[in-house]
Amino acid sequence: MTFKDLGLDKNYVKSLKEIGIKSPTEIQQQAISVLLNNTTDFVGLAQTGTGKTAAYGIPLLHKVNPKKAVVQALVLSPTRELVQQIKKQLFKFTKYNTNQTFVEAVYGGEKIDIQLKNLARTTHVVVATPGRLVDLINRNAVDLSNIKTVVLDEADEMLSMGFKNDLTSILNTIKSNKNTWLFSATMSKDLQAIVKKYINDNAVRIEIDRESIVNKNISHFFIETTIHQKSSAVMQLLDQREDQRGIIFTRTKAGAQALKHQLNLEGFNVEALEGDMAQKDRDKVMRAFKNQSLQYLISTDVSARGIDVNDVNFIIHHQLPEHIEYYTHRSGRTARGGKTGESIALVLSNEQKEIQNIEKQLNIKMKQITL
Repeated sequence: MTFKDLGLDKNYVKSLKEIGIKSPTEIQQQAISVLLNNTTDFVGLAQTGTGKTAAYGIPLLHKVNPKKAVVQALVLSPTRELVQQIKKQLFKFTKYNTNQTFVEAVYGGEKIDIQLKNLARTTHVVVATPGRLVDLINRNAVDLSNIKTVVLDEADEMLSMGFKNDLTSILNTIKSNKNTWLFSATMSKDLQAIVKKYINDNAVRIEIDRESIVNKNISHFFIETTIHQKSSAVMQLLDQREDQRGIIFTRTKAGAQALKHQLNLEGFNVEALEGDMAQKDRDKVMRAFKNQSLQYLISTDVSARGIDVNDVNFIIHHQLPEHIEYYTHRSGRTARGGKTGESIALVLSNEQKEIQNIEKQLNIKMKQITL
């Protein structure tokens, strides 16, 4: 099946081809035809890295009338990095359109004055983090009365990051006759409550590869070690993968910085990404990782949200994650865009039960390996 078969305008087919998106992924095949041809609420469950932005972005842009100088669509996403990325993609999708569609991104960590100025210009689509959008709504700086489409992207992540109140506040504010499209990798109890309250019972629901909660292209391993041997185990794993790129996950900010310091002393090209860093420093690290001048990244769970880099070969769990969903999100940073990847957990002897629990809940097999 091609994008043309799905009913896309030829200008979108041309721009997709130019950015290397030649044939639709499964979520794109199933979502685009439904969203293009129907006025409906929608729930799409699919793993990260499966092309969800195009799955909702293209139909959303088709529904915008560029001749009307009002905000007609809203995309909510959990992190500044994701918001910037979505804006960039939507802009690329519209490259060959006859009439320009204007997209603005609003997020925390940047002076609000700049964003207020941008929103005062003609804007058709707003891409936002929930916290910053609530701030702008409270200032009457954004008019959401003409919204026709609301997209909740990475909805599970928004809730796990504590945006539940902001989300409900935003959804309650939009009184127009709108359609809500929700995309998520997992469906938690909190998310089910949001769906029940804000999404029509007749919504089209699509679940991609239900049996495989975690991307099938990821191989899962664990290594039994001790607290004192963990850093040494990480170094051995990196030595074995010296031509590859990877992300190492820690549970704490202090843990991320301590491990970075140890690895730097041993000559590894590694930087840390954690919540106490200044935004400009975070941006600098992300730029270096994306442009491949940085080989390895150490990150906490929250800071890793929004990392969308196609050529991450492996991820290492320095500690097992606090919540089972975090295992899915961590692992989902590798094997993106149809590639393969490894997820390697460093576990203590008393954590075997947790391994069994992960295997059972996520329907995966974790193979024990030794160094």
